[in-house]
Amino acid sequence: MSFPNLTPTSRQLDPGDWPVKQFAAQNGAEIRFLYGDRRTKMKLSLSYNNISDTNAELFVSHYESVKGTYGTFQLAVGSKTVAGWAGTESVISGAGSGNAWRYETAPQVSNVRPGRSNVSLTLVGVF
Repeated sequence: MSFPNLTPTSRQLDPGDWPVKQFAAQNGAEIRFLYGDRRTKMKLSLSYNNISDTNAELFVSHYESVKGTYGTFQLAVGSKTVAGWAGTESVISGAGSGNAWRYETAPQVSNVRPGRSNVSLTLVGVF
C-alpha cells in the first residue's frame, strides 16, 4: 500500500544535517569531522484538516501496512503530498537524497464532527 495521495493542509520540513563530530581542545581550538555524505534526521510533519473519515482511515491503514514505525516507504514525486511546494519536489519527497521515510509515531486522528477528521503525523527520513 502506498502513502495516501492527499494534499496536506500544512507541511513543515526539517531538512536535517550532515553527521558531524566536533572535538574541542583545552585552548578552545576546534576540529570537526564529517562522517558521511548525506543529510540525516530529516523530518516532515504533515497535517490534514477537515478530511473525510474514509480518507483519515487511509493513514491508519498505511501505518498498519508498513508495520508502524518499523517499515519504510517512498513519497512519490508528483504526489499531492508535495502539492503547493514551488521548489524542487525531490527536496520534500526525499528522492533527490536517496531518502525513504518512516513514521516517527502513529498518525494522530481527531474527530471534528461526524464524518470529518483531522490527521497529523510526522515522518522521519531514513536511508
